[in-house]
Amino acid sequence: MRDFIRILRRFVPPYKKFMILNIVFNILSAILNLFSFALIIPILQILFKINEATYTYMEWTFHPLSLESWKAMPEILKNNFFWFVTDVIETHGGSFALIVMGLFLVIMTFFKVATMYMAFFTMIPIRTGVVRDIRNQINKKITQLPLGFFSEERKGDIIARVSGDVNEIEASIMSSLDMLFKNPILILIYLAGMIMISWQLTLFVLILLPLAGYVMGQVGKKLKRKSLEGQQQWGLLMSQIEETLGGLRIIKAFNAEKKIQIRFEKNNEIFRNTTNRIYRRQQMAHPMSEFLGTATIAIVLWYGGTLILSSNSPIDAPTFIYYLVIFYSIINPAKDLSKSVYSIQKGLASMERVDKILKAETNIHDPKNPQPIQLTKSISYNDVWFKYQNEWILKGINLNIPKGKTIALVGQSGSGKSTLVDLLPRFYDVNKGSITIDGVDIRDARLNDLRGLMGNVNQEAILFNDTFFNNISFGVDNATQEQVEEAARIANAHDFIIASEEGYNTNIGDRGGKLSGGQRQRVSIARAILKNPPILILDEATSALDTESERLVQDALENLMKNRTTIVIAHRLSTIRNADEICVMHEGEIVERGRHEELLALNGYYKRLCDMQSF
Repeated sequence: MRDFIRILRRFVPPYKKFMILNIVFNILSAILNLFSFALIIPILQILFKINEATYTYMEWTFHPLSLESWKAMPEILKNNFFWFVTDVIETHGGSFALIVMGLFLVIMTFFKVATMYMAFFTMIPIRTGVVRDIRNQINKKITQLPLGFFSEERKGDIIARVSGDVNEIEASIMSSLDMLFKNPILILIYLAGMIMISWQLTLFVLILLPLAGYVMGQVGKKLKRKSLEGQQQWGLLMSQIEETLGGLRIIKAFNAEKKIQIRFEKNNEIFRNTTNRIYRRQQMAHPMSEFLGTATIAIVLWYGGTLILSSNSPIDAPTFIYYLVIFYSIINPAKDLSKSVYSIQKGLASMERVDKILKAETNIHDPKNPQPIQLTKSISYNDVWFKYQNEWILKGINLNIPKGKTIALVGQSGSGKSTLVDLLPRFYDVNKGSITIDGVDIRDARLNDLRGLMGNVNQEAILFNDTFFNNISFGVDNATQEQVEEAARIANAHDFIIASEEGYNTNIGDRGGKLSGGQRQRVSIARAILKNPPILILDEATSALDTESERLVQDALENLMKNRTTIVIAHRLSTIRNADEICVMHEGEIVERGRHEELLALNGYYKRLCDMQSF
């Protein structure tokens, strides 16, 4: 329960107004319910002619600060109520008195259900608002976390947390809020009524109830452990589905459908068995509380009956029946409370998984006193060392990139080219050394300012399920149609865009799936052109294209690279012949550097790479 209270403190404060209203309406509902039950006593006395006592009206002045006034209130209210009933019977007869009691019961029930509805009404904004806030926080955190976090997490598992786990939080924790705000109030008010009727009976009841609560609590602890295990297995299933969707072409090409199906069915069966155990424990709440409640009522019936049959009974038979009705009314709130405790345990397991995202450490921060940054002279890598985990990926890199020059990085896969480039926009931070722009360490500048200097074109064009216009203008606020079209023309993309069904308003599909590889790449180049960054990063931008597409894309890239500081990662060496400097990387170090002809003359790594491609 402590974990649940912590969740309320985190997410409920913005909805205090609704929570206070909910509590007020729940209190009113419980009090009205208690008074409507009180009509049972005079109705039974009228029907069975039990009460022969006479009552006189008692004057009463209530003083809120007087303890005597509070003590006298129950007895005076009871006396005046019975005086009114006996007066109606004497004046109009028992039948008319029953009609009056029935009307009172209907009126009291109307106000009771009205306040009950208002309690539900005020709970809805809390439920929906808290779940919305959790989703917003997860999405914000995902965009803020460094890339390193996602390299260690399954994409499908993250999707499962955003969807399945958040839905579970809504279904279990948030749906239990109304029960938790309502049921304790009902139980406390009913208990207060029971104490006013007979403290001896109520004391006896309070001895029995903790025993039942202990049994329920033990089952709830086991449920949370199983729920966490179930949510982890659901995340694994989601990861497999995400991998299957992403690799469907390969699965079909290698006739691996059966293998994938067997793997999925195996994990799905494990998830089913865990879910079975969770649901069995969850469904145990209702029958267990029903049994314990009935057993408690039977014991109370025996004890109360013994009191009534004794010569000095503190209560009469109609009052005892009223007491039993109140006590039985506690059973439903108690059962709901126990069910909500089970449900909360399941939701807490989901909250635990969501918190792995929300509470994940972000090691790349804006500095407390950021310095302005702009490129007027050069970019410098100064003795840069970097590792993802244990092994060094980059070892003592020193590189100076003057403004307006094109630097090419070549080398075998795994030599550290992409890592070297990823350090510049601070996707990762260096372990040793520094990277400076015009002498300012990039860690001393705001991330937004730093990344605003850069434009990226990657090997895989990353596009969104949106229109051509929105993909090209992505990251540029208030871009005009003319600006977007001009960028598309420079990128050799305008012709195929206007030839599509709705021109720039045509949706390009998931990840640009409706376009060819060359078209996707030219749209991403148009996006970089529109941003007009002083620094351009090209990560193998033409390596996956056919010859014709490569020519069009290369032309677009040359248009883009004019008058910009450019870092090019290339496998096709023919695309970087005209670079101002080519850096050859091997096992995290720059082993050769120079222009194309100079490197060929060295007859080293670069010459071997060229010979392999020529062959």
